Amino acid sequence: MDKKEFERIMDQAIAAEVESYEFYRDVASKATNPGVKQLFTEFAREEYGHKDQLEEIKARGIQDFDFEGAADYKVSETVDLPLLSAGMKPADAIALAMKKEEAAVKIYSHLASSVSDPAIQKIYTELAQMETEHKARMEDLYTNMAFGEVW
Repeated sequence: MDKKEFERIMDQAIAAEVESYEFYRDVASKATNPGVKQLFTEFAREEYGHKDQLEEIKARGIQDFDFEGAADYKVSETVDLPLLSAGMKPADAIALAMKKEEAAVKIYSHLASSVSDPAIQKIYTELAQMETEHKARMEDLYTNMAFGEVW
């Protein structure tokens, strides 16, 4: 893989993090529930940090990077996508964020499986791992909030 292809992939990943940041920021600004406002403000801050991390990888030209990933318990796959509303409940807000992360994992996984260059496959696989970490965090928050009475 040449430098231009690496930079193109990283630019796509950075743009996706910016899009997520803007989405979470916008939801936070419109939310009427203080808990939802706080959660989405935190999610926006995290996505901005992910953008910075990917920009650092791109700037340093590190084509062989690793994200830890996380176990995928597929909680998100059992939840319907809630409708976005200004007054949504915190559990629904987390479910929405969780579904957004699930979609990102699927996109990067699909991209990894659709290319033949092993170096490009590895980058997309690592980006999927990064999103799996985000998804696992959202699933943990969702499980604790939606089923708190069980604990």
